[in-house]
Amino acid sequence: MSLRNQVQLIGNLGNDPEIIKLDSGKKLAKFSLATNESYQNKQGERVTETEWHNIVAWGKTADIIEKYVGKGKEIIVKGKITTRSYETKEGEKRYTTEIVCEEVVMLGSK
Repeated sequence: MSLRNQVQLIGNLGNDPEIIKLDSGKKLAKFSLATNESYQNKQGERVTETEWHNIVAWGKTADIIEKYVGKGKEIIVKGKITTRSYETKEGEKRYTTEIVCEEVVMLGSK
């Protein structure tokens, strides 16, 4: 993994991963990961903000995710940030930013 584009997130899955088996035989896992950050505002109240990240994983990493990871599970995702574009059915060009997961670590109890 390049040190120039490296990300590590610790969070919880929002839903069970979507597993896609491609015609080529490759496997793709897609899921969203919530990370939380807490701070105290000027009134002294504790505020928690949640950020959602789109995660994709391929091959053996997708196999591990399919087998062991589900909704609510706390994990560490290590990978890189990518941006890609696609065209909607209406012909509009859209962009999305994803984390390509190269390594996953399960946290918490079984």
